Amino acid sequence: MVTTGKIKRSFAPLKMLFLLLFFFLSCGKNEHEYEPIPYVYVNIEMTLIDLKTVNERGWDTIPGGYKGILVHRLSPSSYVAYERACPYDPLEDCAIIEVEGSGTTLIDSCCFSRYLMSDGSVFSGPSLMPLKQYYTHFDGQRLIIRN
Repeated sequence: MVTTGKIKRSFAPLKMLFLLLFFFLSCGKNEHEYEPIPYVYVNIEMTLIDLKTVNERGWDTIPGGYKGILVHRLSPSSYVAYERACPYDPLEDCAIIEVEGSGTTLIDSCCFSRYLMSDGSVFSGPSLMPLKQYYTHFDGQRLIIRN
């Protein structure tokens, strides 16, 4: 039995080394580390004429932001504006949010994350972050979009 005790003790440092190695190698490897969406100054003013497509379709994409902005009409007097860069991996060229055929969900064709158009929350896919939303204000004549 004395021999067995010596064997167990001789493996103790090896076990500790293995556990530390396992911990450091696995730490953070299974989770996607989010890159922030690069900041781009946004200060857009749209008139009712500019909002014609948004009002007819319920949404439209416009230039601005990092990869474009999607404007969605929630009601006759309420609009939301989302950055089109997917928050899962915004630096990928293909990480651009598009409207799906249903018109109620958005999808990124890179990672296949899906989002609700009404509030930008994640519906499915690997992303855990909602879409970046810009401040909007509609005064009845003009829609202002800012960050």
